[in-house]
Amino acid sequence: MGDRYTITADAEVLSERFNIDVPERYKPRYNAAPTQVLPVVTQDSKGLSFFYWGQIPERSKNKTIGAKLILSEKETLAEKVSSHKALLQSRCIIPADGFYDWKRISKKSKIPYRFIFGNDQTISFAGIWEEFEDDEENVVHTFKIITTPANSIVSEVSARMPAVLTPEAEKLWLDSNTPEDKLLELLAPYPSDQMGSYSVSPRISDINNEGESLIKPMAPADQFGNYSLFD
Repeated sequence: MGDRYTITADAEVLSERFNIDVPERYKPRYNAAPTQVLPVVTQDSKGLSFFYWGQIPERSKNKTIGAKLILSEKETLAEKVSSHKALLQSRCIIPADGFYDWKRISKKSKIPYRFIFGNDQTISFAGIWEEFEDDEENVVHTFKIITTPANSIVSEVSARMPAVLTPEAEKLWLDSNTPEDKLLELLAPYPSDQMGSYSVSPRISDINNEGESLIKPMAPADQFGNYSLFD
């Protein structure tokens, strides 16, 4: 999985889909990226919360955010102390309706693709979160997206994909009484026959770019804007 996703549903759709209160500060995101404050739903919460994805901007120092700060592999959740604790005590779901990844076509060239679910339906990724104090003793919340091995459609681009939860699985994931073995069972690759993909603008490479134009299908082009004949 790459380090971008989308949640383009409006507040009304989001409220109805997840049966939650959606605050006025919510806005659709067409290029959700690490260090940004993004919407999540936590255990025992009746509303939408806003956490940093992976790390707060002040700590990133304009460097690339490592995958271990934004993603957590299902296979290692129970092995790492911090991840295991979060799995048991601090689970969340991340509303989404697609994610981006890059298909490498040469050593220096890659093409961005958007993966969607059904007919652009709103789904959720399984996640874990943590709380800590920043340098000024302010309470900060961050989250990670859990990944699984890629299904057949995603594997053409990447070896990993986000763990997607069905509405029924969301309830179990957010239920504090769900046993650990059942939680891990919920984390399975999403059926490839219920997904689609298409190439998008390389402008998603810049996290400062936003807007509906980013999710429009376009001819395959690499990060330099060069069109490819080898899609």
